[in-house]
Amino acid sequence: MFFCHKTAPVTSICWQPIAGVALFVALLIIASGCEAPAEYHHYHGATMGTQYRITANCPVDASAAVVRELRVVNSDMSTYLVDSTISKFNRAPVGTWLPVSPSLIKVIEVAAELSKASGGAFDVTVGGLVNLWGFGPNGDRSPPPDHEAIGKARSEVGYARLLVRQEPPGLAKTHALYVDLSAIAKGYGVDRLSEVLDDARCPDYLIDIGGEVRARGTNAAGEDWRIGIEVPDSTRLGSIQRVLSLSNEAVATSGDYRNFFEERGQRYSHTIDPRTGYPVTHDLASVTVIHESAMWADGYATALNVLGPVRGLEFATDHELAALFVVRTENGFEERYTPAMRARSMVSE
Repeated sequence: MFFCHKTAPVTSICWQPIAGVALFVALLIIASGCEAPAEYHHYHGATMGTQYRITANCPVDASAAVVRELRVVNSDMSTYLVDSTISKFNRAPVGTWLPVSPSLIKVIEVAAELSKASGGAFDVTVGGLVNLWGFGPNGDRSPPPDHEAIGKARSEVGYARLLVRQEPPGLAKTHALYVDLSAIAKGYGVDRLSEVLDDARCPDYLIDIGGEVRARGTNAAGEDWRIGIEVPDSTRLGSIQRVLSLSNEAVATSGDYRNFFEERGQRYSHTIDPRTGYPVTHDLASVTVIHESAMWADGYATALNVLGPVRGLEFATDHELAALFVVRTENGFEERYTPAMRARSMVSE
């Protein structure tokens, strides 16, 4: 199990969850029926603490290649696997260079770009805080940590303390820290599976891993893939807020309405602000980002979710992102769009 604290995978209206696998849904694949023509293959299984789902028009069966690629990503980036590369790095002494794959270097470098751009709202060294609040591998969420423990964990957060070496590929740290790639690795996994299907010469496909989605070509009806954004309300799970058309793009949603806990009437979101050490308390219920890369969409969605409805919208607009914010108000949910998202074709359910 891995990355369980990240919100919202995508699921088809026909798919059923695998027993014992955590499933948090924020995007829904809109389909006219469960059966596609024979040339469309369906691959699914458990990965990263959720499920992967693929519908692909392929000349060959690519399922074995998909499974192999997911194993590689997990073995590099899962904090739920004690022998993964990132778990070994988290246990490594300060100042020691650990040999890693070029793929892991790529993800860490993108994470650093997001951290700098967002002023630390996105930070993969937040793992100690994630674990402290009970949203990591151990999952002990009660009672909430005290201020002293939060302050100590917060002192070990800082993306600038994570060092990257290109040749040979390696990671080191200048201070004790715990790297958690949950906010970006599933998106990277989706991008890697896209390359696998491209190599298999699949002209049309839809991939999702735990809320990170990437589409190519068209669906079985010859139309753009239709992705439903879920109403961000734990009492209305499966209801659709808005439908997006997607082709040759990726989409990710981050929200606070599925993975949280309550203690003495206080609600604690899984979204931890690395800058404060505490779960976010603003009124942003969910944010959806469309991007050419699932990895970037994944990371941007998390950063915007931390920044909140005002600063997040400003950031997304300044960076010309196609983003939809669903905000809680006294009168219900309010949708707010960046210009790039407003220009897209969208329908309400």
